Amino acid sequence: MHRIPAPVLFVFSGLTQYVGAGLAVGLFATATATGVAWSRIAVASLLLLAVSRPWRLRWDAASLRAAAAFGVVLAAMNCTFYASLEHLPLGNAVAIEFLGPVLVGALTGRGVRERVAILLSLAGVTLLAGVTLQADGGLVGLVLVLAAAACWAGYILLGRVVSQQGPGLGALAVGMAVGALVFAPFFGASAVPLFVDPWLLLALVGIAVASSIVPYGIDQVVLRRLSSAQFAILLAIWPASAALVGAVVLQQVPGVAEVVGVVLVSAAIALTSRPGPTAPVAPEV
Repeated sequence: MHRIPAPVLFVFSGLTQYVGAGLAVGLFATATATGVAWSRIAVASLLLLAVSRPWRLRWDAASLRAAAAFGVVLAAMNCTFYASLEHLPLGNAVAIEFLGPVLVGALTGRGVRERVAILLSLAGVTLLAGVTLQADGGLVGLVLVLAAAACWAGYILLGRVVSQQGPGLGALAVGMAVGALVFAPFFGASAVPLFVDPWLLLALVGIAVASSIVPYGIDQVVLRRLSSAQFAILLAIWPASAALVGAVVLQQVPGVAEVVGVVLVSAAIALTSRPGPTAPVAPEV
């Protein structure tokens, strides 16, 4: 994997993330969206624990607290995002959720481009939100995806701390396990149907691998190799790739306003991710 160009890995990571999310929508008929999201996190954490075996590492109280907080925010981000997919098209949800990393980059920056990015992202989100509110349950979906955006902002800040704990998947495995345990009392019961049917469980494992194991594992490699310029270009295509996956997998064909909104959000992401000390490292959903 270390010999594969970072941009190739990054694009593959983003596509698997949103393909997994698109496939997960198919499980909403059997379990709630939050139940599907929690199941994905729980299964992924078990697989990561088995692979990384974090108990062999040296942990101190600060590292454990950081990993735990990181995992709880990650779980909240996934649960709110998946819940929003019951009400929003995938492309809209992803583009609106990017308001989180865009605002982190813009508010921590000091240049003109960060301020322009805020205006572009707000304009894009306003267009997407306007389309969203025309649909049944649009307001609920908008609130949920904005909560996911806030969690994504927290993920970025906590992710910086956790990333300093060294290479490997140990901190990610511990964090996701804590997140799964914290949300189990709320969403675990609704996920039971996914675990008692062998075919649904197999599908769930595939979704966990596609949406969590692959992208989060690749990030451990990519974010140590990718230049800021490459990251900017690739990150800016994520909302567009999500809209493409939504159109192909879910037959959610975007309208003109949605396309313009995605383009504006992508431009804002590119601006806040240009080379410079203030550019944020934005993780996937």
